[in-house]
Amino acid sequence: MKKHAAGDSTVIIKKYANRRLYNTESSSYITLDHLAAMTRSGRDFKVVDAKTDEDITHNVLTQIIMEEESRGQTMLPVNFLRQLIAMYGDSMQAMVPGYLEASMASFRRNHEQFKSAVEGAFANSPFAEIAKRNMQMFEAATQAFKPGTPAGTSATEGKDDEVAALKAELSRLREKIDKLDQ
Repeated sequence: MKKHAAGDSTVIIKKYANRRLYNTESSSYITLDHLAAMTRSGRDFKVVDAKTDEDITHNVLTQIIMEEESRGQTMLPVNFLRQLIAMYGDSMQAMVPGYLEASMASFRRNHEQFKSAVEGAFANSPFAEIAKRNMQMFEAATQAFKPGTPAGTSATEGKDDEVAALKAELSRLREKIDKLDQ
């Protein structure tokens, strides 16, 4: 996730009774898709009810997740959702948000470390260019499975052979990393 410069401030988004969202920074109406894109780019925003000035960011972010999930690109397994719902009203409920935030931060760090390890494993070697190209192909393939990828633009559509080749290449890269670790 890209981070914006420290000088960037939180963008205030006003939500009106007619459910329209107004970006006070750009002085324009936006959609939930715009907010999802802002989130992906690391842009900080706060959504407030235009009439009461109440902070409704949580509700809007939850709405974005619901829309992403309804597009058929589900990320949250049913069992996870059931467990999450079961935690409401439980004595441990207060601990769940902190735990989930820490888990997601750890997941992101691990993802970045893996990416760096793969890139660094082949630096200054004849395989550097091949590894770089393979990493780009891998990222393109994973991009197709990220929420927000428009329907019909999947990089793997009708390209089963290419996906199989990527999987085989990823397996070979993992083996090389394992050998380097030994």
